[in-house]
Amino acid sequence: MSDFRRSRPGGRRTLEGVSDEDTRYEAVRSRDARFDGEFFFAVATTGIYCRPSCPAVTPKRHNVRFYPTSAAAQSAGFRACRRCRPDAVPGSAAWDVRADVVGRAMRLIKDGVVDREGVGGLALRLGYSARQVQRQLTAEVGAGPVALARAQRAHTALVLLRSTAMPVTEIAFAAGFASVRQFNDTVKEVYAATPRELRAATSRGTAAARRASIPASAGIPLHLAHRGPYQAAAVFDLLAREAIPGIEEVDGPRGRRTYRRTLRLPYGTAVVAVDERPGGATAPARGRASGAAHPGGRLDARLHLTDPRDLTTAVQRLRRLFDLDADPYAVDERLGADPRLAPLVAARPGLRSPGAADPEEFAVRALVGRTEAERLVQRHGKVLDCPYGTLTHVFPEPSALADAMTGDGAASHPALAALTTALADGTLRLDAGADRDEAHEVLLALPGMDPGTAAIIRTRALGDPDVASPGEEVPDAWRPWRSYALRHLRTTAEPAPSSRGEAPSSHALS
Repeated sequence: MSDFRRSRPGGRRTLEGVSDEDTRYEAVRSRDARFDGEFFFAVATTGIYCRPSCPAVTPKRHNVRFYPTSAAAQSAGFRACRRCRPDAVPGSAAWDVRADVVGRAMRLIKDGVVDREGVGGLALRLGYSARQVQRQLTAEVGAGPVALARAQRAHTALVLLRSTAMPVTEIAFAAGFASVRQFNDTVKEVYAATPRELRAATSRGTAAARRASIPASAGIPLHLAHRGPYQAAAVFDLLAREAIPGIEEVDGPRGRRTYRRTLRLPYGTAVVAVDERPGGATAPARGRASGAAHPGGRLDARLHLTDPRDLTTAVQRLRRLFDLDADPYAVDERLGADPRLAPLVAARPGLRSPGAADPEEFAVRALVGRTEAERLVQRHGKVLDCPYGTLTHVFPEPSALADAMTGDGAASHPALAALTTALADGTLRLDAGADRDEAHEVLLALPGMDPGTAAIIRTRALGDPDVASPGEEVPDAWRPWRSYALRHLRTTAEPAPSSRGEAPSSHALS
């Protein structure tokens, strides 16, 4: 595989860093998986679009077109390659890094806001007109919010067709389509096959055999893809230390653990199980200078939903929790150039900065601590209709906690009362499209909220990759990955939990 320079000064790799089409074509010619999800290429002679690492014969340069998103390629009339599955790659890390309106919009669309609230709802959350949002997204990512949501619905439908025995008509509405006709037309346009043809094709392969062997009680099987190396042990260690009984558990021997938790979602609730054991490639990363790269992999998961319309949202929240859309090459290149961090990066290439499955829940937990959070779950959490092992509750909504904090409750815990009230009335927004600076200012203005806790909430609940702890000297050279730098330092200092994931009750979220 040939090597080529793909970084801007300082090592930060972004879509702009590979804007030159000749450089992109070199990535395609080299089948470089480091670019999967950051751009897509289409072939004019075949009408198909692919990920850069597609194993097919490299097309001639003059037949290739480049697009920043799969939705842009679909809008241009290209259909997804059945060999490399370009719609199933990790999302671009740029959308999690960027704090502007385009980055916020992309995060909200991935969370399913357009399907639930329409383009008007998306624009309202962003504080812009629908026309402005349409214009900015089209200019930067090659597709408007409707096209982006449509591409996401098509992929959700494909997952359900391949992994479940749900009737096709039910899949149409579960994926977010307004009608069966719209569903059929979209799937045929994107995949050049009808939904039933896609299911029949799957049934002839090993995927269907696996699906048939999985009982309905096992839930929807998911393959959560990531690019580059992934330090699963460090993520599962952190989740084990933080686990709140009743809503979370981590069990199994280290290296083969399973993390389970309940989720509160727009249409219902869910229970998810994610395996630590890598489901994809596990070869160690190699140096950038050699031109070789870790091919990436996946985490295997199972999802039980009370309402299948929540599938897209649940998947995106898991991706944020496990930081699966991160760009480990850009992070490691920048941090590895620092003498203090270089040995840590070499020891743990691809270390992630986990987010939160439920940002509002995390904010409460960060404020009150693990022991008090467990008490809140037992006293105010929603009880599952059917317990799932040790999982019995869903974390209480901010409005329920705000109501419980009235009167004597507010007097006994004014900080919690202020936080939950701000979350319930919308003064504080921590959703996928929240303005991080604005949310941070609101947090600091709340009584009882110290800067350290606000920084933790910004890092985890808001998914900000560039947060420095107050009072801690953090060099600017670590920007824009200071959250990852601190994760390296803390991971080195933290002891591993026991094999079954027991955690000290006083563990502080970080």
